[in-house]
Order: sequence, then C-alpha cells, then structure tokens
Amino acid sequence: MDLVMQYLVTGLTVGSIYALMAIGFVTIYNITGILNFAQGEFAMIGALSCVSFVNLGLPMFAAIPAAIILTAIIGFAVERTVIFPVRNRSVITLIVITIGVSTFIKGLGLIIWGTSPRTLQPVMKMGPIQLLGAVINPQSLFIFLTVLLLLAVLYVFFDKTFIGSALRASEKNPRAASLMGINTSSMSALAFTLAAALGAIAGIMIAPLTDATYEMGFLIGLKGFVAMVIGGVNNISGAVVGGLLLGVIEAFSGGFISTFYSDAIAFGVLLLMLFFKPTGLFSKATGERV
Repeated sequence: MDLVMQYLVTGLTVGSIYALMAIGFVTIYNITGILNFAQGEFAMIGALSCVSFVNLGLPMFAAIPAAIILTAIIGFAVERTVIFPVRNRSVITLIVITIGVSTFIKGLGLIIWGTSPRTLQPVMKMGPIQLLGAVINPQSLFIFLTVLLLLAVLYVFFDKTFIGSALRASEKNPRAASLMGINTSSMSALAFTLAAALGAIAGIMIAPLTDATYEMGFLIGLKGFVAMVIGGVNNISGAVVGGLLLGVIEAFSGGFISTFYSDAIAFGVLLLMLFFKPTGLFSKATGERV
C-alpha cells in the first residue's frame, strides 16, 4: 500500500502538469481549430525565463509573474506574425506551421540558454510530508492547488465574463460571432496568449522537480496532447481528468513494469483512444460530424 500511495502521488503530480498543457491545447483548438504543437515550447520559455529572472536577482514572487507575462507576449507575437497571416489555409498546413514554430523556438532556447540544465528553487520551502505511507513533496501540493485554482478561474472566465463568452461564441460559430460584432481575429490572439501563459505556468511548476532545459517542452507537449485526446478536445475539465489519468498510468506502469516502457504505454493509450473513442472520454454530444 505504501508503494501504491507513492505511485499515486507521483502520478497525480506529473498528471497535473500534463493537465495544464492539455488546457492550453483545448483553449487554442476550441477557438481557432488549430492543434498547436508549439505548446510545449511555451512551457520551456516559462521555466527557463523564470530561472533567468531569479538569477538576475528578482525574488521568486516577482520572477514567476514576469516569466508568465513574457511567455504570454511571445504567444501573442507567434499568433500575430505566424498564424494570423495564413489563418485561411488548410488545417494540415497550420499544424505543420506550429511544428515549425516549435523547432524555431527550441533553437532559440538552445542559443539563449545553452545545453546545461537549469535549476529552479521550489516555491514552497518545506520538508517532505508523510501521508498514508507516501512521501509528498510540498511542490506537489503547490501544483495541485495551482491546477484547482486555474480550473476555477477558467470556469469563471469562460462562463461568467463577456470576453470568455465571446471566445466560446467565436469557436461555435465564427460567422455569427462576427455578425454580432465580435472580432474573431482578436479572439484568436487572445487564445494563443492565454494558452502560452498556461504553458508557462506548467513549465514553472515542473522546473523545481526536474531540471529545466531547452528541449524539455517537446515531451511534455506531446503528453499534454495525449491528455487532451483522452479527455476530449472540447472539454477543459475532461482534459484535466485526462492529464491526471495519464500521469497515474505512467507512474504505475513505471513502478510495476518498467520506467523504460512508460512513454510507450502512454502513447499506446493515445492509439487506443484514437481507435475506439477518438472524441475523448468526456466529449460533449453536439450533433456535429467529427
């Protein structure tokens, strides 16, 4: 039971990071119809820029929002300079463009920060917590609380604010939204900005647990995509559950089988979902063809 609890805590910690990445994927996809495979690189920028701000002398409580704002600005710039000019191209073309953006940002990360791993101090400086035989890193608790807080904020934003309602309207029917006076191109920029900020938060949260490097975004970006597929491409809550489920599957497969096969099992889950339930476990019935 001690091992089971430890694997569960580890899985939920990693799964929370995947959940944050999945929320970014869902946000962009639901507004623009684009699968943004540069999402993982936003996490890399957030983590490494936060480390740089701390090294420049900024306290942690100032370095974190500075890194999130910087990453959000980069997300906005990517949408305006790369996505917006070709927004009427085919979906496949736009996906390939985001892959190119991912490669470009990773190259910039290599030039700016080099290949050496960077370490970020934990936000919560406490000793490990014992719970039912499991050892819980305080950073894990901070990650859980961050995910819950973001879920609450996003719920209020999308359901209770005018801008959130405009974003959802732009996704459901862009033409009707335009006729109602909503600037759908601005909504696209806002979606990329919001997703970049969410990616930065994910990178900052995971950096104290694993060293931050210029190539860290690739794998967690793919895992965030898998989590989105598991939960459903149009459901933020489902994406969170998908991320947590994926993290738990990885932790238990690594503990009881081998960590060597953890990634293979995760992508095996992706293939099973695409074969048997491509709309996700928690997709909403809309009556539209997929």
